[in-house]
Amino acid sequence: MPLTRISLRAGQSAEYRKALTEGIQRSLVEIFNVPKDDIFMLITEHEAANLIYDRQYLNIERSDDFVAIQLAVTNSRTLEQKKALYKRIVDELAESPGVRREDVFINLVEVAKENWSFGNGIAQYAL
Repeated sequence: MPLTRISLRAGQSAEYRKALTEGIQRSLVEIFNVPKDDIFMLITEHEAANLIYDRQYLNIERSDDFVAIQLAVTNSRTLEQKKALYKRIVDELAESPGVRREDVFINLVEVAKENWSFGNGIAQYAL
């Protein structure tokens, strides 16, 4: 936990994609107290015609460098922690690889602990 899905326009370098994953992981470790080795991330690159978003929704000016991040996490964090995580991710990605703050879209999906299996057909977090 968590499972992170990152969607972006095709064509970014391996270094760019690595910086995205590293910045998100640092944020999760710092704000959500995720263990450093608890990293499960999926990056999906899309052709321009297959990455559809409103460029001005809520008066936020988005560019072609739009990045959508979806985090599936256990439902155990406070509102303050969630807000801090959003800010920390945006700060990290603005620093490296240089994503504009306006281009970072984050969606948090909360699930119960028993909804995770990390292998072997076992619900490791189930009580």
